Amino acid sequence: MTSARPPIVMTIAGSDSGGGAGIQADLKTFSALGVFGTSTLTAITAQNTVGVTAVHEVPTDVISAQIDAVITDIGADAVKTGMLSSSAIVETVSDAIRRHGIANLVVDPVMVAKSGDRLLREEAIASICNSLLPLAAVVTPNIPEAEDLTGLTINTDDDVRRAAVSIIEMGARTVVIKGGHRDGPPTDVFYDGDQFQEFTTERIPSTNTHGTGCTFASAVAAGLAHGLEPPAAVAQAKEYVTEAIRASYPIGQGHGPLHHFHAFW
Repeated sequence: MTSARPPIVMTIAGSDSGGGAGIQADLKTFSALGVFGTSTLTAITAQNTVGVTAVHEVPTDVISAQIDAVITDIGADAVKTGMLSSSAIVETVSDAIRRHGIANLVVDPVMVAKSGDRLLREEAIASICNSLLPLAAVVTPNIPEAEDLTGLTINTDDDVRRAAVSIIEMGARTVVIKGGHRDGPPTDVFYDGDQFQEFTTERIPSTNTHGTGCTFASAVAAGLAHGLEPPAAVAQAKEYVTEAIRASYPIGQGHGPLHHFHAFW
């Protein structure tokens, strides 16, 4: 028995019945990176590697109660948000983050599943921009998500930087716009309101990319909980996701999951 308490990170996100994304991917990532994971479920999805066939949102009072139950007893050194499908859910989560004074908040603005199925209502985008982003220590959009948040079209390096500036102007402390949707090596652009940094790795040819966004944001949150500054947390997350894709194995008939425990087996 050990008396050392690991850092604690909460995921506030939807469930993926296929186990590749959502809270399942988040909790696997937390365990792999040495933090104790807790969860608040926002929605239940019927989902596999091919697509999403059903979504059931959890009532907002139950979402709020989950957050309160965990924070008042166990606490949280960092919190990561994922699928928040409606403006009512976004506002509920934002209120809870403010109420509990969560400083290390990582916002993954989940909008579309890897299969192309929509996971966020259009009306909720404004709530994310106005209520959630101003609370975020790190925001982790991919290119399409950054376009939806900012209303900009992103094709060039300058476009990426303009979008990053726009997200910081919404109140986020830092942002990393992921480059996996662009051609060439996947380069993520980090901005803290003062300086830009780029994080590049090789592109690994693989269809096993289901849950990469969830995993990346969860890895960033784990890094913050361990005391890393945002750029170091982003660098660690980038390496972790890259190796998890490299070590992945075939599951299902569509976009398979990452190997979250590649360092162990």
